Amino acid sequence: MTIANQVAAPPHVEEHAAPRAPFIAEHFEGAEHQFESGKLGMWIFLVTEILFFSGMFCAYAVYRSQHPEIFSYASQFLDSTMGGINTVVLICSSLTAAWSVRCAQLGQRKGLILTLALTILGAFGFLGIKYVEYSHKFHDGLLPGKYYHVQSEAVADVGLDASIPAATEGESHEAAPEPAHDSGHAPVEGPEPANVKIFFGIYFAMTGVHGLHVIIGIGVYVWLLVRAIKGHFRPDYYGPVDFTALYWHLVDLIWIFLFPLLYLIH
Repeated sequence: MTIANQVAAPPHVEEHAAPRAPFIAEHFEGAEHQFESGKLGMWIFLVTEILFFSGMFCAYAVYRSQHPEIFSYASQFLDSTMGGINTVVLICSSLTAAWSVRCAQLGQRKGLILTLALTILGAFGFLGIKYVEYSHKFHDGLLPGKYYHVQSEAVADVGLDASIPAATEGESHEAAPEPAHDSGHAPVEGPEPANVKIFFGIYFAMTGVHGLHVIIGIGVYVWLLVRAIKGHFRPDYYGPVDFTALYWHLVDLIWIFLFPLLYLIH
């Protein structure tokens, strides 16, 4: 008998791997790896969003530096009260978004559902107010490009004489009329400059793109709400709630910059 035959074969040892949680994708090592990777991806996405909006902010800075009289004059036609209310609405929705993350971390299902619903409600409130503002602009002819034509109602709202026509391109009025009444807007400090349509082109571009981001946020939050109702989130899995809240904070931050730049520049 050889020595090889005398050595007993080692017993077969079966290694049982720990079961993977159903929410962990196959290409991640675990829940922590998945969460950190997802958060890094979200921050990269937010950086691209900041770069995207930075282009519009640069366009705003260039046009305002070249035509400050246009921005000072045209901002009178924006309702700063409604813009301020929208700012408060977005800030409150950002608070509920952060609160929803905390509820998900603590496993508070009812609190998570409530805060997600409140965030969606705030987003719809913002869009509702913006719809009212847009409706007034369309009705009064405060539109970009060749569609700009101020109606008499809009002129009266800021205390201008409706009998004085708007200046055409390359022309300006010689004297500024006195305000007819206090409408909540700043009084007119000079004649209507040419190319006021530039301001409204920038206004609709910046607020329109921001509004599109709000609509996208509503869609994502509705998806989160459906999942929260089904009980998909728990203390060791709340990444989607956290990532979406980061996106919503950016949407809120962008508006905080847009509000004073567009509504309060006069």
